[in-house]
Amino acid sequence: MPSDPSPASERAVSASGRFLARLAAFETGALMLAGLAWIAFVSVFFLLFPAVDLATTGLFHDPQQGFRAATTPALMRLRELGPFLVRFIAICSLLLVLLAAFWPAAGRRIALRPPLFLITTLALGPGLLVNAILKNNWGRPRPVMVEAFGGDAPYVSVWRITDHCGTNCSFVSGEGSASFWLFSLVFLVPARWRATTALLIAPLCLALSANRVAFGGHFLSDTLMAWGLTLLVILAMRYLFWEVRGAETRARRWRAGFDRAAAALRRGISRVAGSCRAAFRRFFARFA
Repeated sequence: MPSDPSPASERAVSASGRFLARLAAFETGALMLAGLAWIAFVSVFFLLFPAVDLATTGLFHDPQQGFRAATTPALMRLRELGPFLVRFIAICSLLLVLLAAFWPAAGRRIALRPPLFLITTLALGPGLLVNAILKNNWGRPRPVMVEAFGGDAPYVSVWRITDHCGTNCSFVSGEGSASFWLFSLVFLVPARWRATTALLIAPLCLALSANRVAFGGHFLSDTLMAWGLTLLVILAMRYLFWEVRGAETRARRWRAGFDRAAAALRRGISRVAGSCRAAFRRFFARFA
């Protein structure tokens, strides 16, 4: 007869179940641990098995015609969708902040943390960390630049800094990061809608990211690493905006400061506009 489970194994199963429940509830701490584990796993895996990177890219490369997906009209339009969505959400977020600043009656009903959260995570994740720091300094050649796919540069493993690419290089994927940034919307919807929102965004994120691999723009490891790094930035900002001790008090203080600064800015603009109108009236009065 099978022996009863040991207390240690029961505790392990119970702890695993609790952790999975925390993930399903989108708890920041659990997701942060999962993100760190993801980055560690992807790093170790592709350092040990770099051939997987080359083999995955090879699926989309033809020795005679190169990366045919890069000239496929439907896939070219799909690539345009990602930047469009990112710009649309960023512009809408900025407009909400401006509306709160310049239309006080409506501004009092606008919560500033959601649009500022979106702007901040976009700027720090895909903007600063991915594009400014990693892509411009790590020097990893893109697949189209690698000898195996018709280029003249060697394959470079993840996290290795080289000078084979000067700027806007392969490690990590900027568009993969930007597409994953769309998941920041998950943390702004009511809790009961988060799983559904994540399921709606996931296929789009996967399609946009895979498209870059098919184009020869990034290796699979670039994309998977970009996902994990972007997730950590999103979670760090979620913690700072909503969960750190004193976040609510700090948010009220920031909002009061924002309202005072916006009021002073409106008064300043009004004075400048009034001075300009008076100057124009004096100027045209000379010709009356």
